[in-house]
Amino acid sequence: MRITEAARRLGMSPRMLRYREALGLLPPVREQGAHRRFGPEELAAVAQGVELEKRFDVSPAELAFALRVLSEPPVAAAVRDLGVRIGRIQVPRRALDFEKEKALRLLRSGGRPSGG
Repeated sequence: MRITEAARRLGMSPRMLRYREALGLLPPVREQGAHRRFGPEELAAVAQGVELEKRFDVSPAELAFALRVLSEPPVAAAVRDLGVRIGRIQVPRRALDFEKEKALRLLRSGGRPSGG
């Protein structure tokens, strides 16, 4: 089906559907002649995106960025670094740090293992 019919079935305007396509929130399939045709898979993908936006109270642009973070490791690393800097993400403890802390606790307790 064409975009007008797909938008009607999804309860949105063709413009909003084109916006979602520009954000990369639709499967990248086009027919010859550059006209997008919508089938059950495309409609289901858009509906799933809309449901996620409602459930997590995010915009289509925020959802598109989340997908970018998941699919582009450099973007994920930059977002993680920001999260650590602003205190929204804790730095994962490395095994060596854990062992160092355990050894320091043993030294402080006079060599007696503690209960934890």
